[in-house]
Amino acid sequence: MTKPLNIGMIGYGFMGRAHSNAYRKVNNFFDLEYRPVLKAVCARSGDKAKAFAEKWGYETVETDWRKLVARKDIDLIDICTPNNTHAEIALAAAKAGKMILCEKPLAMNGPEALKMVEAVEKAKVPNMVWYNYRRVPAVTLAKQLIDEGRLGKIFHYRAQFLQDWTISPELPQGGTALWRLDVAAAGSGVTGDLLAHCIDTALWLNGGIATVNAMTETFIKERKHNLTGKVEKVGIDDACAFLARFQNGSLAIFESTRYARGHKALYTFEINGENASISWDLHDLHRLNYFDHRDQGIVRGWRSIHVTDGDHPYMGKWWVPGLQIGYEHTFVHQVADFLEGVAKGKSAEPDFRNAYETQLVLDAVLQSAKEQKWVTITR
Repeated sequence: MTKPLNIGMIGYGFMGRAHSNAYRKVNNFFDLEYRPVLKAVCARSGDKAKAFAEKWGYETVETDWRKLVARKDIDLIDICTPNNTHAEIALAAAKAGKMILCEKPLAMNGPEALKMVEAVEKAKVPNMVWYNYRRVPAVTLAKQLIDEGRLGKIFHYRAQFLQDWTISPELPQGGTALWRLDVAAAGSGVTGDLLAHCIDTALWLNGGIATVNAMTETFIKERKHNLTGKVEKVGIDDACAFLARFQNGSLAIFESTRYARGHKALYTFEINGENASISWDLHDLHRLNYFDHRDQGIVRGWRSIHVTDGDHPYMGKWWVPGLQIGYEHTFVHQVADFLEGVAKGKSAEPDFRNAYETQLVLDAVLQSAKEQKWVTITR
């Protein structure tokens, strides 16, 4: 018998669907003490919230997130709203003693994120941030290989996340669908949206980042705003590239843009160590490329590991070896790990404090680009 854990979700967009799907599937594949119950979904539009609830099986609807947070029958608040609303909701949820799952990035900036960290730690509520790419089995396997010391001393880390969906100057900014282009709602552009994923993965795989040197660019300076109807200045970054030095001495190059024609979601990373290298590509997410210099010379070369066997991370919960899984399964894995953490009385990572570390790097990147100089990450 599983214990019900009542979910209150705020937001109904792309991430709302991804999270809801995970809640519905997780107990079908993972043996867990807790079972998510889709208790309520909240959105400003009652009609849209009702339609979402009917499609995904939520029992009730709210149009005021404060009422949702105050409900006694809600155990967990899932924040799937624009970045500028994360802090207010999370602080209220922590005060109400609710567990919290929050979309990334955690906050608009480091100081705001720190308040959120302090609130959840004071309330002692389980918390987690949806950096889902950690839960790609191939990426988790990369972490395992690094932790086992197979790569040896790390020299280089490089990552990129490329898209092309904002190239048209006719695309407006702001509103429900395009808040990511509005600096007031998003805080930043590709830095907080895409590079946040790259940075979180990098910190998890290779440890803390010490210093950064960045450049950003906004290619289209003005766009019509959906809320005001006026042409307004664009405040977010369309592209960002930065150099970094990790605390372990390794060097890094990060790049992200929404202006790479032909790329919809190209997220890749490569890590070079003294003994071995690994690389991964979201477009082929079930494969981890691995090169080991210690192999015999006549067979030395890159190998492509098809991460589908039962002894690979998470894969024993799914199908038979050789049959792969996809993007949506990363959210299932994250919910499974979170629920397991709840059963053990601790937060699964990345928790708010982990996400705060990513936020500090994001702040430093934006500061570096503005001031055109190296910036040290201060904690």
